[in-house]
This record gives sequence, structure tokens and C-alpha cells, in this order.
Amino acid sequence: MHLSSCEEDFLEETPLDFFSAENSFVTSADFDASINNLYRLTRREFFDRDESHPFDYLYGTDLVFDGEPQQSANRHSPMRTAYDPSGRIAKDHWGLLYKIITESNTVIDRIPDSELAEEDQVVYKTKALFFRSLAYRTLVYLYGGVPLILNEIKQPKDDFVRASKEDVLRQVIEDLNEAATHLPLITEVTDGEIHNLAAYHLLSEVYLAAGEYQEAVDAASMVINHPATALMQDRFGTRATEIDKDVYWDLYRRNNQNRKSGNTEGIWVIQFETDVPGGNLLSTSRSGFVLERHHGPFVRDFRVNDQKPFSWPIGDYSGGRGIGWAISTRYFSNTIWESDFDNDMRNANHNFVRAFVSTNPNSSYYGQVVSTQDPALADKVPSRQLYAYQSKCTTPNNHPANVYADAQTFTLKGIGGSTYTDQYMFRLAETYLLRAEAYLGLTKTDQAAADINVVRSRANANPVAPQDVDIDYILDERMRELGVEEKRRLTLMRLGKLYDRIQKCNPYYRDMVDGMTETYNLWPIPASEIEANIGAVLEQNPGYN
Repeated sequence: MHLSSCEEDFLEETPLDFFSAENSFVTSADFDASINNLYRLTRREFFDRDESHPFDYLYGTDLVFDGEPQQSANRHSPMRTAYDPSGRIAKDHWGLLYKIITESNTVIDRIPDSELAEEDQVVYKTKALFFRSLAYRTLVYLYGGVPLILNEIKQPKDDFVRASKEDVLRQVIEDLNEAATHLPLITEVTDGEIHNLAAYHLLSEVYLAAGEYQEAVDAASMVINHPATALMQDRFGTRATEIDKDVYWDLYRRNNQNRKSGNTEGIWVIQFETDVPGGNLLSTSRSGFVLERHHGPFVRDFRVNDQKPFSWPIGDYSGGRGIGWAISTRYFSNTIWESDFDNDMRNANHNFVRAFVSTNPNSSYYGQVVSTQDPALADKVPSRQLYAYQSKCTTPNNHPANVYADAQTFTLKGIGGSTYTDQYMFRLAETYLLRAEAYLGLTKTDQAAADINVVRSRANANPVAPQDVDIDYILDERMRELGVEEKRRLTLMRLGKLYDRIQKCNPYYRDMVDGMTETYNLWPIPASEIEANIGAVLEQNPGYN
């Protein structure tokens, strides 16, 4: 047999078409693809990158402590891993946030050479400005001053230097003002899309970080006073007919977060769809935002008198397939509620679960209530196995059908642990609390109290007096209203209050070996970024090696 060799020119390919940076940003479809990727990257950073990184915004704060610290190097973030310059936590968030900035800059710089109409150019640019602002706002809170990159980088670069915190905040404010002016109106967008009021909400927060309090008031007022927004006051949505519940409960039920459900409180809602391509939630595997897995207690291993009162995993008020990684601090579960324990609806058992009904038919406790408030259990609570937790992390008796191993008993399959709802990024109740913080900065405590009391009144909580309003009270109210929904680390690091609140509220981190220090009010600049930046000095934050 004779095999002839190929002629060399036969191997040369002549492409009929190809994508490059030069021809990929021409039409509106091209730019839509990139903007959609910015939504994806944002959801990935804050909600669904994996089962650990989104919760770096929760662990190491005053809200929760680690139920399984030996797993922390790979899963969550007590002091020894969150503040390691060579660790994954500081490095991975830095990288993804700069990925958002890089994509945003590419969109902005490619617009002038596109085929977009002038009015479309404005819209795409302001959308990219919004996402760039969101990323820089997050970076500056976490790390302080960071390299300020405002154009597409087309060549290798190794000489980055840090801009000042003030310069970064100023750029974010400039970009957000443009975005707020030109983004579509809230009434013109589909659920999950950014709009002018989302920009104003974020702008109010960043003005607070910059100490520009009247501007923060003005930006928040644009959201609060808009005719399309209002706190939800009455029962609504998919489970509104359930008795003995309230409007706060309704805010967190499946399919209730968006405007199409009648919800006028959600300002920007991150979208999740179950078993829909791109929806990032599957009923066939653990996926999406796994807050249930982190914050639900691990009741399987709870024992009383050598008995196990609970079957597990049950998709009821025992916490679904929670495994007790994010244990509520006593400050979160008890202290902040002392003056309104019985009347504040946010503290009702269906919202902040403390009374657990035994579900194990083989236990003598079957059908009885096991309470975290029982003095006889003081040595067992809080622990990984049992603690008070917020039911907004789960969907009691309402998981997707395919997640149940037995729908009659609400027994879940091993794939459980996800939170099967859309997620609030910005909610109007927070806008009120941002404006209250701005009024406090202006020493207008009467107006600060008035805004706080709008939120407290909806919750049937007693009003706060102006003389009792300080920043710690506002932080406590944010705990009560937002809880584990909030990216708490961002709030505390924006205020430079992480260390103070740990000292006051979280003895787990305060007292642990190599525990909290004032250095940790900022994350370290990743060591890998410093080492690769050979053309200039990328300075490390004080206190880190």
C-alpha cells in the first residue's frame, strides 16, 4: 500500500469568517452579548460562583460564625484564610471584580466605532458604566485604593499603581451620576434589568462612603419618592393566602421578588430560574445560591437525651438541607430583638425560626417543639446542630418538585441546599436606611429616625426616638431588616466598622487564636498581583506582610 503525503499548501486554511476584538463589537446584538455577560459575572461574584465564595461577604462579620472552621480554607472565611495575602479569598474576588471592569471598559471603548445609533450608544455606555461602578465600589470597600483602569487594555501591562480611595470613589460617583441620568426608567425595563433607580440607590451608598451626606440624601430620595416604588404593606404573591404569616414573609417566597408579582419594593433583583438554560438553578444538582445549605442548621446531628428529634433533610422550618456552616451570633438572634421580641414581625418564628417541631417518628419527642430559647438547651445552642436562623434562606414546604425524595413528608434529596428564589441586590427598605445614615451624618437625627421608623412601622416594631439613633443603631436595624440577605462585609468595611462590630457582637472571631485585628478592616492586596506587577510597586495594605 502506498500513502502519498499531503502538499504543504493543502494544510493552509483560509477562514471564511472569524471573530476578533475588532469585529465583535459592531451591532446591538454584539453589545447585548457583552452586557448579558456583565449580568452573569455580577451574579457569579455575589451569588453563585460556587458554594463558598459568595459567602465571603457574610462570614467574618457580626452576623454569623463558622460551624465547620476546619473546612474554611476551601469553603468560607474565618480570620486565618480571609486575610491571607496568598490565599484564594482575596485573590479570587479581586480577579472577578476586575473581570467585570475589563468587560465594561471594552464595551465603552468599542462603542464609537460601532454601528449603533447615537441614542443606543448612550444606553450601552451607561449600562457598562453601572457595572464598572459596582465593581469599583466593591473593590474600594474591600481593599481601599486600587488601580483605576478606565480604558480597554490591549497590550500586556505590569506597572499598575494604586489610586487613592478618594479618587476611586470620585470616579464611581462620576460614572453613577451618568448612569442614573441615562439608564432606562424602572418602569421601562424587564425584571432583573438595571435602571435609573438602581443607579441612584448605589449612588446614595457611595456618597455615604465619600462622606457627602446631602448628596446621599438626594440620591436616596430619587428612589424613595419615585411613584413606582413603595414598601410592601399588605400580603401579596404566591403564598399570600397562608394564614398566620405576614408581608415580610411574602417578600422571600418563590416568585415574589419582582415587579411582575406586584412587588414595588425590589429595586434590583438578581434572576434565577430553575431548569432553564442560563437560569443557574437546577433541580437535579446543587446549584445557584446555596444560602440554605450554609445558614440552615444541621439538625440531623442534634441530640437530646441521646435521641435525635429530627429527620433530615426535611424541606420545612428545620432548614431544608442546611448543614450549619453559618451559625447566627447571639447578638443577631437575641440581643437586637430584646425591645420588640414578640411584636416585630421580622422576629416571628416563621421569619426567624427558633421553635422546631420534631419530625423523627422514632423519637419520643416526635411532634413536640424543640426551642433554641429553652434554658435546658443552653449548652447546646447555638451550635452547628441547632440555632435560630432566618427562613429567607430557604423555601419551607415549597421546594421544586424534583428536589423532593418524598413530597408527602417534604423529605429532600441529597441535591438540596440551594435557595430557590430570585435574590434582592437592592431593596427599598435598605434605601430608607441609607438615607437615615445620611441624615445622621448631617446630624439630623429626627429625620434619620423618621426614615428608620418607616421600616420599623411596616414590621410592627416600636419607633426609635431621635436621640437613640447612632450608627450602631442603624447597623442593628440593618441586621433586623436585611439579615443574611445583606452583603454585610461591604457595609461594615465601607464604614470601617468591621473590627468594632466583631469586638462588640461576635466573640467567636474576637476570641479565636489569630482573631480579629484592626488590620482586617481591609483585605490584603493579593500577593500574586503584587509579584506579577514587576514594572511598578503595587503597595500592600498596612499590617500585611
